[in-house]
Amino acid sequence: MKTETLLDHKAEIIKITQETGVNLNIKTFRYRFLDEEIRKNFTFRPGQFMMVTIDGIGEAPFGFASSPTQKDYIELSVKNVGLVTNAIHNLKVGDIIGVRGPYGNGFPVEETIGKNIVFIGGGIGLAPLRSLINYVLDEEKRKQFGNVQLLNAFRSPDDLIFKYDYDKWENSPDTIVKYTIDEPCEKWDYCVGFPHTLLKDELNCELQNTKYFTCGPPIMIKFVTEELKNLNIDPADIITTLEMRMSCGVGKCGKCNIGHYYVCKDGPVFTLEQLGEMPDEY
Repeated sequence: MKTETLLDHKAEIIKITQETGVNLNIKTFRYRFLDEEIRKNFTFRPGQFMMVTIDGIGEAPFGFASSPTQKDYIELSVKNVGLVTNAIHNLKVGDIIGVRGPYGNGFPVEETIGKNIVFIGGGIGLAPLRSLINYVLDEEKRKQFGNVQLLNAFRSPDDLIFKYDYDKWENSPDTIVKYTIDEPCEKWDYCVGFPHTLLKDELNCELQNTKYFTCGPPIMIKFVTEELKNLNIDPADIITTLEMRMSCGVGKCGKCNIGHYYVCKDGPVFTLEQLGEMPDEY
């Protein structure tokens, strides 16, 4: 699909998964394009995003939650936080949405080939990471990458998302998966604590030949990236996403402009080295 146009394409919702309870109210929507030619030729990179339009309500950007290796459908995970997301949450299987994209730069997949990978995800921030995780752990892609470690952080056990993926991730070769929640509770046998406090002891943070991908609430990203720097990880090897303030998706409205960057065009994926060049406002 060409990204030069602002015209959307129609897609049908074919599955809705309620990921969490009403406290976070996250749903994953699986859809496919109505146009068979678009469906057959559509490609994207993990880390890119789509603009979703709900007629009569508005549109909003959402990162891909599925991997481009999955050819039959596309998935987006949505947290109900506002007008557009509430309208999306009220959709049913069979409903039609407008989508345009893909937009943005995506994760540096080519630069990651041959390297070890550490994923650190928090809450709904695990959704864009899931696109890359499932790409890397795909049976046909797995040998291109080194050892993989995942640290998935949530507020409580009720807030875990993508639970149906865990067995596949844990059983993937040369892959270690760990989970953590903020506070201890009954029937929780995994890690407890905020992710930045667990990096040193729970993950093997190698200085060489490793890429670090983190996505989650801004405060989590801030502390995780600071701790990785304290562990002497090269800022160029720490990758995160900025999805703030994106509106048009193509760098025309200017709402996502930060310094000389446009988040929707130059991002939403940035290295910590690039973030260091931005003004404090980001």
